Amino acid sequence: MPSDLNETRRGAEGDQLARLGELLPQLERLSRRLSRIAIKTNGKILFINPAEVNAVEAQGNYVLVRRGPDSFVLRGSISELAEKLEPCGFIRIHRSVLVNTSHVQEIEPWTPGGYLLRIRGGKEYTVSRTYKSNLKSIADFRMGSEETSRE
Repeated sequence: MPSDLNETRRGAEGDQLARLGELLPQLERLSRRLSRIAIKTNGKILFINPAEVNAVEAQGNYVLVRRGPDSFVLRGSISELAEKLEPCGFIRIHRSVLVNTSHVQEIEPWTPGGYLLRIRGGKEYTVSRTYKSNLKSIADFRMGSEETSRE
């Protein structure tokens, strides 16, 4: 009987180790969170905090990084930036657009199955049906309802 108990205990420990092994890549990804982005512009390198970036837009083989009224062009793909900026709170809302969730002000239904998303500064983007499920990560909880009562 004691050997059965030991085998059960070893099996449980093995399951726990397997689960920890699955979580390790996620923890590593979170720990590599970007603290600054280096952007080469006008012969110098500018360092910006990802939290200051409103959105990133694909433009062919380049991406346009929007920070308030400023924008910077970088060579690279939107997919590469999406992977690097995801831990910083960026979501993909269109095949050519990433937005910083902390800069989203409002979302409204637009086309059938699509939405219009407005960020700080008033810039608007179309959310495609393909990426609308990503909008769930914008808020931790929701308040209010569809209907508004007037008394």
